[in-house]
Amino acid sequence: MTEDRWIRRYHPADDAPARLVFLPHAGGSASFFHPFSKALSPDVDVLAVQYPGRQDRFGEPPFTRIPDHADAITQALLPWLDVPVVLFGHSMGATLAYEVGLRLEARGSGPHAVVVSARRAPSRPGDDTRHLLDDNTLLAEVANLSGTDPRVLADEELRALILPALRADYTAVETHTHPDAPPLAAPIHAHAGADDPRVTPEDVRAWAAHTTGGFDFTTHPGGHFYLTERLPDVVAALRKTLVITQ
Repeated sequence: MTEDRWIRRYHPADDAPARLVFLPHAGGSASFFHPFSKALSPDVDVLAVQYPGRQDRFGEPPFTRIPDHADAITQALLPWLDVPVVLFGHSMGATLAYEVGLRLEARGSGPHAVVVSARRAPSRPGDDTRHLLDDNTLLAEVANLSGTDPRVLADEELRALILPALRADYTAVETHTHPDAPPLAAPIHAHAGADDPRVTPEDVRAWAAHTTGGFDFTTHPGGHFYLTERLPDVVAALRKTLVITQ
């Protein structure tokens, strides 16, 4: 099995009984989940999805539509379905995890669980105009979420590098329309930061309506990027999910 441009496998665990696939947030990259991969190794084989338009895929145009993005990710994951797979998506990645889950189930090879983090359910309305903001205001919004290194946002050259992918991601997720699709058969495990300025716990709890396979919801201390501060707690929750679904 070889890795392509979509997949990063920082701590290969060929004999692990389950595989966990991380899908990053808007403007995020696969390396965001390196600490999680390290913490879960070698018990879990961890994959992190690398979106185009960032890091080693900087020269590729980023997607501006969720369906196109989900189609490409689904195709990239097909060689990795030889063991039970759990999808974990944070923020925009949660929307993609759900969409990829729908596509895999339609193929008859659905995930054993989908974990959604810091993203309102598709059925919950929200303020979806941030992709229309000017550059400085959009970057200020990102800074307010505390998920990007302040040194990056303070450097004009680095800001210019991250803006195209960031704006494309915001465009994709904010213009996406909930598909006319049945609920997932896979269980959904939802996580939220109690003090998230972008998404309320009620927004995240509403994911319960999008599965027939069981649902649970966990609130963590912290904001939109609670998972970086609560890494041990998130890892412990993921281990329980993986045990349940094996």
